[in-house]
Formats: sequence, structure tokens, C-alpha cells
Amino acid sequence: MSETMKDYEQELEASFKTVEEGDILTGTVISVDEKEVVLDLKYYAEGIIPVEDFSREPGFNVKEEVHVGDEISATVVKKDDGHGNILLSKVEANDVLSWKKLEDLKQSGEILDVTVKGIVKGGVIAYVEDVRGFIPASKLSDSYVEDTNEYLNQTIQVQVFDVDKEKNRLILSAREVLRKKAAEERKNRISSIVPGTITEGVVETIQPYGAFVNLGNGISGLVHVSQISQNRIKEPGEVLSVGDKVKVKVIGIKDGKISLSIKQASDSAPKEVEREEHFEIPGSKEKATTSLASLFANIKLD
Repeated sequence: MSETMKDYEQELEASFKTVEEGDILTGTVISVDEKEVVLDLKYYAEGIIPVEDFSREPGFNVKEEVHVGDEISATVVKKDDGHGNILLSKVEANDVLSWKKLEDLKQSGEILDVTVKGIVKGGVIAYVEDVRGFIPASKLSDSYVEDTNEYLNQTIQVQVFDVDKEKNRLILSAREVLRKKAAEERKNRISSIVPGTITEGVVETIQPYGAFVNLGNGISGLVHVSQISQNRIKEPGEVLSVGDKVKVKVIGIKDGKISLSIKQASDSAPKEVEREEHFEIPGSKEKATTSLASLFANIKLD
């Protein structure tokens, strides 16, 4: 197959482009070692990024994090490093590009995997797009965090919570991610519950209108005051206390809320049972069957 000028059109066009200091160029990694990363820029020269100008992240290991074939954007520091190569800095490019990417991440709500690199007062530090991000202790979990040191070097999932380039501030949060997951898991667990099921639970809170019963596995349901006792009560506290173990029946599920009944689950619920009495009808060999209630209904008292 013969080659034509069209096959080299991209390279030819690139050869006429001028490169100025401060330009941001994008190239493909063609080699990586402990000292530098080399990029194919499709220009007259290759791009060289010294390791110290690649990332600000503490403990960054270029040979583990950067691979041949990766696309990298970097700022031109020198048009000629003295060896015919273009000297680049990814750190400088990040100062321009990363904040735009972080704004996009905040808008999209994308979930990110980050590694906690440091512990500071009130929270921990992690890096996104080579920008130092702060995760307050209150946003590390969906519950209270007593010791943030447990998170050091741990990989967690976060979302970008706040971005302010002017103040050089990036705040991340794991709490929203965890809450969303917990809500999804709760929804799935509730969807597996069948109305009519009888189970056991523990009274966790008492309100004037009813009692909330913990069914386990992060699921609670409400027993309305009218569904607590066979006898009429004014408030749940008359017959229930927090911590009581109770048998309940699932009587309804709507909009993720579970309605329960202690009354309907009780084996001792009084039932009307009519006793049948058998007697002979005078002049007949047949037996008639009726109930005490119907017999009493025919008796007239003066």
C-alpha cells in the first residue's frame, strides 16, 4: 500500500505550529522512569515532564500511577530543555485545568475513589485531580467519627462538596455517598417484605400517636396507637416501654413506610366463638343445630 501526503497530514500540520511558554499541550505517554515522563506531542520534539513537576500528591509513585498510552496535559515551561525536547509541567497545567474539572465533578455529583493521605485537625486530606482536598470529620461517615486516624491510607468514596478556586479550597464528602447507599439498601430490604408477615421487633421510640418498632437490619415501622392493644388506650406509654420486645404484623407498606400491628399479631386476641348446641326437635328423629345466641334470642323475659 503506497503512502500519500494525506497519511502525514496531521504530523505535517503540527510541524508548522509554534509552541510558546505557558501553552498547555496534550500528549501520549511513551516512556516512564523514576526521573521523568516522556510524551509524544505530535510535534517536532518530544515533551519531558520531570517527576517533581508531575504531581503534588504526597507519596506519589510515578511508575505505579502513570502508564504508556496515558494521555497527559501539561504546561510548556521551556521550548527547549537543552537537549531538543520541550520541558513541561503537569503541576502547572493542573492549576488551570483541575479547577474546571472539579467544578464539573461537583455539578455531576460523580462518585470518586480517593485515598486519605493525611490527618489534620477536624478531618483528613485527600487529593482529586492533584488538588488538595479536605474532608471534615463530620463528612467522613454517616455516623459520628471518634478517631480520624483510622482512615489514614484508606480508600473511600466521596463526592465534591464545595469548590472555590480563588480561595484554593476543595471540600469533599463521603457522608452523602454513604447515605445514598444506605437509602438504596433500605429500599431494597423493604421491597422484600411481604404484607401479612408476622415477626418480632424492639420498641425504639414512643410518640403520642404510636410506637416505632425496630425490625432489625436498619428497618423500623410504626404501630399506630389504635393497633397496639385490644383494649382502648389513650397513649402507647400505657402498655409499652422503650426496649420492649413485641410481636408485630406487617399490615401495610407505602412510600417506604411500614405500618405494623401488635394487636393483629397477638395470639391471645379474643375471638368470638359460637358454641353449637344440638337438640332434638319434638316429633322428629332429626337433630337441629343452633347456637346459644340464637336460642337466647327466642326467649322472652317478662
